[in-house]
Amino acid sequence: MSLPVEIVFGVYLGVITGIVPALVAGALGFVFKYVTDVTIPGLGVVVLSLAIAGVNGGLLALNDETIRSSERAPAILTAIVVVLMLSMYAHAQGDKLGASVPKRISLKQLRDRTLSTDVIELVGGRGRVSVEVTGEVNDMEGYPPLPADTRRAIVDGDWAFPADLPLAELESRFAERLRTELDLADVAVRIDEQARATVSAAPPTGALSKRVPAGKRAVSVSALVPTGIARGDIVRVITPDLDAEGAVIAARSSGKPEPGATAAGGDTAAAGDDPDPDDDARTDGGEEAVAAPPAATAPTTTGGEGRVTLALDRSEATALLRADRGRVLVLSRGTRREYELTALLRRAGKRFRKVSVVADGPLDGHTIGEAEVREAYGVAVLAARHETWTVAPDGSQSLSAGDDLFVVGSRDALDRFAEVAA
Repeated sequence: MSLPVEIVFGVYLGVITGIVPALVAGALGFVFKYVTDVTIPGLGVVVLSLAIAGVNGGLLALNDETIRSSERAPAILTAIVVVLMLSMYAHAQGDKLGASVPKRISLKQLRDRTLSTDVIELVGGRGRVSVEVTGEVNDMEGYPPLPADTRRAIVDGDWAFPADLPLAELESRFAERLRTELDLADVAVRIDEQARATVSAAPPTGALSKRVPAGKRAVSVSALVPTGIARGDIVRVITPDLDAEGAVIAARSSGKPEPGATAAGGDTAAAGDDPDPDDDARTDGGEEAVAAPPAATAPTTTGGEGRVTLALDRSEATALLRADRGRVLVLSRGTRREYELTALLRRAGKRFRKVSVVADGPLDGHTIGEAEVREAYGVAVLAARHETWTVAPDGSQSLSAGDDLFVVGSRDALDRFAEVAA
């Protein structure tokens, strides 16, 4: 045969015999790079590929005696070159794939859905997303129908959240915000990648009674109400016969509200709504309140004459019922140190997270010092709960499956720690 025909025949033989060596070289290149971050030397790839190709060529020679002829030397040399080219190319691609594939991936990461980049806004250098409620707000099965004003407040509200949250966490935060700000009994939220939300909600049930702590009584008293009182504030009511302190669970006042403002407790504070200061104090429910559209922000009083409902002990509640009116003083709660700590951590680029120790993980059955949590994962343990909570635990704190930890570190370090150890 002529030389060109021999070369073409050699290419044919090289492709046939080089498929298996190329697959093996590519697979080994990927495994070595992914597991050990080491690249197999080219000489090793050449030797391995020639050995495998020799086995394939030998099997072909047994079936075709003409391949063993000395006249086939150009074809055999061409086949060897083709085999080596295929093997080296496959090894390079496998090595590149092993370097690009993430080293740590979990089923949780695969399940997490994220927002589309098209809906993310940059505000002050940080991503933010505005969730839009689409369609009609559905009623929850087993609850009364949702009032039209509440549906309108949900649809028209401004719901902005950080854009770095997975959709599952975003749905949870949106539902909790709706439940808190609109005092809803139950909420179900579904958000897609375009930040469009489908909401089902239930109206409040027993709004006042569910805010009264066990063993307390709700008592209302007429007074000059300061501006800005909200549910949860601690106030002192002073009467001629009593000096009582308690948490506010409802309040209303007669001051003229700012646009869009409402009084605590869900009552709109309108000008001219001036209750008779000589009215006897009585529990909420004794007066008929006029319902108003729910606000998208925490409701507060607007100042002026009004009534404040407190949660008090039974003896204090009985004494306060005898008073015509009282003076209301708002008590300071002081500085919230936990908020200061959070601000310091964020300014330093740190975050904190609550995690649980997994069974048979690197922390299960070891102490914090033995696991070298700070050195191995780059996080610090703020608190740990083995049987009881321990704040700032030392290295001798033992850990086991199911223990809860509060850890602090960078976002990447927390992600690595959560994937491996908790």
